[in-house]
Amino acid sequence: MKFKLRKKQKREVKRITEYLISGGAFFWSGYLTFFVLDSLLGASFFWSKVTATLVGWTVNYLLQRFWVFSNPKLAKHQIETGRRYLIISFVNLLIDYFLVLGLKNIGISPYIGQFFSAGFFTIWNYLWYKLWVFPTKFKSKRAAKKSV
Repeated sequence: MKFKLRKKQKREVKRITEYLISGGAFFWSGYLTFFVLDSLLGASFFWSKVTATLVGWTVNYLLQRFWVFSNPKLAKHQIETGRRYLIISFVNLLIDYFLVLGLKNIGISPYIGQFFSAGFFTIWNYLWYKLWVFPTKFKSKRAAKKSV
């Protein structure tokens, strides 16, 4: 029995593949930054982790917005997508920091803890990005106010 994907399913598999590739770029750019700051330059855990996250965010936003969730209609919503991305990213920063710190405090290296964190955020972020940060359709503020 042969399994064949429909056009919409193929599009979603392609997007998930692109998402995983860009997520890898986010992870490895942040991981390398953390390594350089923490191990080579001796920066504090806090500054190493925060700076690595900021580097990863930049790489991630550019890839997610202009490749994975590329949509010409989003050009009209650059400020809104940027604002939403920053909101979810700051929430993620707190979750990530305390997750990795908590694992570090029980004896798990932050270098290993970041892999645990990446596994969680792979699913968490895909859902947030697809449904809220880079949606296929934006409701206008006027339409939202009228429905209230």
